[in-house]
Amino acid sequence: NESDTVRFQLRAALTGNYQQGNVEVLNIKSKLECSFSPHKNCVIKSQNSSLYQAFYSVKADNDIFSRNYIYYKPQHRFYPFAIGYISSNYRRKIRTRYFAGAGITWQAINSKNHVLKLSVSTVYESTRFRSATYNDVRYNGNNKIDCWRATLYTGGWNYLLKKHLRIYYDAYWQPAFNNSRNYRTQLDIGADLPVWKGLSLNILYAFTHENIVIEKVKQEDKILTFGLAYNVKFK
Repeated sequence: NESDTVRFQLRAALTGNYQQGNVEVLNIKSKLECSFSPHKNCVIKSQNSSLYQAFYSVKADNDIFSRNYIYYKPQHRFYPFAIGYISSNYRRKIRTRYFAGAGITWQAINSKNHVLKLSVSTVYESTRFRSATYNDVRYNGNNKIDCWRATLYTGGWNYLLKKHLRIYYDAYWQPAFNNSRNYRTQLDIGADLPVWKGLSLNILYAFTHENIVIEKVKQEDKILTFGLAYNVKFK
């Protein structure tokens, strides 16, 4: 939480499975999140994840996702931020995607047990695909799509059962200014069950929908993962 007074926060998670025999599967998913406050009015936050999957030695996913922020006076109810994302998606045939921009966050709820934040921003995006044929013919012939987007975001978490259970979530919707059909949305919802001194069991469900995709690529993906997470803080 960028509004905490903690100087440094780190959260890391690694899950995976490997199976041989009648079915051969390899799945590795990692997540690393950290925030750092070099000054009382400034917080830098980075959230990074990767996913690799292969079935019978045939690669199905090899993705990275990195979102990075700089916040100014995040202890206030309203505060501005700058944002930068970098990602790739093998299944959607996205070679590279980046966008950068700025916006403002409203802390609707910020207590020890409950947090709810909403934000709006404007970003410039550039996406390079592995093909040039889309489900919308107006983009055909070019493997690169550039546009300005709005971003509507909400996120938060709740501690329940005397802090023995933590529910967390975030979701965003990104429409393009120049084409109402060019939008995407994502939802992550998960739960942590503390085990011992920062170690917890976790489960995460992720849903993504991208309305403009390469021809024959499905618009929606759903992933359910579970495993262990470790969280450490330094005041």
